[in-house]
Amino acid sequence: MHAQLIRKMSAPTLAAGGFPDAIGKTPLIKLQKLSQELGRNIYGKAEFMNPGGSVKDRAALYLVEEAERAGLIDPSRPGTIVEGSAGNTAIGLAHIARSRGYNAVFYMPDTQSREKVNLLRYLGTEVHPVPVCPSTDPLNFNNRARDHAAALDNAVWTNQFDNEANWKAHYATTGPEILQQMRNAGLEVDAFTCSTGTGGTFSGIARYLAEATERKCKLVVTDPPGSVVYSFVKTGNLEREGSSFTEGVGQGRITKNLEASVDIIDDAVFVPDPESLNMTYRLLDEEGLFLGGTSGLNVAGAVRVARELPPGSNVVTILCDTGHKYADRVFSKKWLQEKKLYDEIPDSLKKYVTLE
Repeated sequence: MHAQLIRKMSAPTLAAGGFPDAIGKTPLIKLQKLSQELGRNIYGKAEFMNPGGSVKDRAALYLVEEAERAGLIDPSRPGTIVEGSAGNTAIGLAHIARSRGYNAVFYMPDTQSREKVNLLRYLGTEVHPVPVCPSTDPLNFNNRARDHAAALDNAVWTNQFDNEANWKAHYATTGPEILQQMRNAGLEVDAFTCSTGTGGTFSGIARYLAEATERKCKLVVTDPPGSVVYSFVKTGNLEREGSSFTEGVGQGRITKNLEASVDIIDDAVFVPDPESLNMTYRLLDEEGLFLGGTSGLNVAGAVRVARELPPGSNVVTILCDTGHKYADRVFSKKWLQEKKLYDEIPDSLKKYVTLE
């Protein structure tokens, strides 16, 4: 009965306004095998079903609409959207730019998957993969995007990390959708968790759920290696070690978007890479979901959160995007061996390592 009610929420709608109107209203999927194993229920918001393929479509739309409202770009004449992005925000922005008649230019760390770069170029954008630098360095990918936009006529740097239109997109749409879907099925959200890159997805959903449930929903950040957020929540210090195979999440600072939720974060969980990778494979093996590593990270975090809650509790997380953009890494034996991750995969799941 619950599954039927949740499925009914995601019935197709008419996107009369084109691509932007197709963003959101994604299904909430119960992860059946994991839930049965835990005795607690894990639900994933299927953000990979957005038209641009990821959760970042929501922020991309709000970033552009806010720039237009603020007069930072004039939609009545040729203009350019510029952003520093690890991939999915750029992809969302590229779709929005084309739908509105803008050009798009993106700077991204040169560590990102080839599939992301190629997809952005297929979408007709100008892409600049650049060496990784600290956020304080003028050559950091985000700072280069800022400077590029400043040199163009009728151009805007959408500034996804510190532009609060990012988290407000999720406060206005994703959070309400989650609560409505759960309550329509007669359920409450006992906890919400996801990882942070810009911090927009977590902050927007967390702020909405905190207010709408009168702080009855536990709010937990999931953090990978190489990020300071876990340390910040636990100790107040910005400390990090190592790096992660996941892309687009983990942060070396507290962004303006994450600042929007620091006063309501209840806890943080740290998830090592092998755990995230194995969960990515388990989601494919047990749930039929072909997802990227960040989704694996989020679900692994949700499992950790669920284990600390009473039996029957409901934990919601974000299924960010599909595995297509990461296939030549996450499913490559050679790449996994280089990252010393291959031997961490259980033999029963190695059948999914299909590339040499």
